[in-house]
Amino acid sequence: MISFLIWIAGVVLAIKAVLEIFKMPIGMAGKVISTIAILCTSWVGLAVYYLYAKDKLVAWFK
Repeated sequence: MISFLIWIAGVVLAIKAVLEIFKMPIGMAGKVISTIAILCTSWVGLAVYYLYAKDKLVAWFK
């Protein structure tokens, strides 16, 4: 049961991250690259996105 709740939390956070990325003013290639990186790296990608990269994505893909 607890593993299911952890999995659900990961899915919800991943969806939230992808929606945030697609609202950012960057090109489609940057959005796709960021989304694939987050979805393929699971919890590590989510942690990096929320703790470090969230505020830097726009500058990285300008």
